[in-house]
Amino acid sequence: MTYDLRINHDSEVPKYKQVVEMIISDIEAGIFKKGQRIPSINETSEELLLSRDTVEKAYVHLKKKGVLLSVRGKGYYVNQINVQKEIKVALIFNKLSNYKRSIYYSFVETLGSKAAVDVFIYNYSIDKFEDIIDNQINNYDYFAILPQFNDEDTVVDRVIKKIPREKVLLIDRNLDSLKDYPVVYQEFEKDIQTALGKGISLLKKYTKVNLVFPSNEFYSKNILRGFQIFCQVNALDFSIIDQLDENDVKKKEAYVLVSDDDLYRFVKITKGKNWKLGQDIGVVAYNDNPVKEILEDGITTISTNHYEIGRLAAQMILSKEFKRIKSPFEFVQRNSL
Repeated sequence: MTYDLRINHDSEVPKYKQVVEMIISDIEAGIFKKGQRIPSINETSEELLLSRDTVEKAYVHLKKKGVLLSVRGKGYYVNQINVQKEIKVALIFNKLSNYKRSIYYSFVETLGSKAAVDVFIYNYSIDKFEDIIDNQINNYDYFAILPQFNDEDTVVDRVIKKIPREKVLLIDRNLDSLKDYPVVYQEFEKDIQTALGKGISLLKKYTKVNLVFPSNEFYSKNILRGFQIFCQVNALDFSIIDQLDENDVKKKEAYVLVSDDDLYRFVKITKGKNWKLGQDIGVVAYNDNPVKEILEDGITTISTNHYEIGRLAAQMILSKEFKRIKSPFEFVQRNSL
């Protein structure tokens, strides 16, 4: 039996793992039966043009998993045939952040030992994203992609459609051009309106509501549009602030902060003025996390459940029931408003 064409010497997947997957595939295909001796380490290393150490590492790995059994002086035998091959998933993010980490941890935790997850970061660049897809397209069973680019008009569907459709799962963003693809998504424009609506009585305590929306951070402009619609519908005086500085922070006004960096700057400014959050000035932060729960006696937030996004995405892969799911969005009232 010749295996050399089944080993990709240019792949980033370690060669011993490729040998593991190859043997498991042969067992699943019935090429090797339970109790049957498989080719020796020396035979396989010669056929695959691999070092003996590489093949031995693969055999030992399969033995530890209970797939193979070794008999001294005779070799390796198939110990079990009901083998589930480890799923390989590429998780592709625009950047790392607190909420992306939450998605990652719940995604990996839900998949557990049934999958190996590798993370790739493309830093909002469509060129880097396309390089990742081109280089990894044959190395993974699934691609879980969070599509967010520095230009919202970027035509990303052309790149994503390079991947076989059954391998793609979108996370966090619902792209109009890929409406038939499975996704766990936020609905940014409507979500911010619904969430702020739950705190409308608190917001009306203030003379003005300001959205601090840094244009250089590549946040979805649907957040901006949703905020403007909310204020207009509710007859609230409002403004949009790009870069927050001390002169923007005014007493008796409320602030919706998208960036965590702006939140920490805001808290520092208000502490310097000896203003009490929720009394002298109000603040609502985007994307909840444990720090906001305790910071300044609690920061009010509007947020999706990032842990749930990761869990739902992983569950689709495990169940192979791919669908389109909207993530819930919440208003969490604390003392800052």
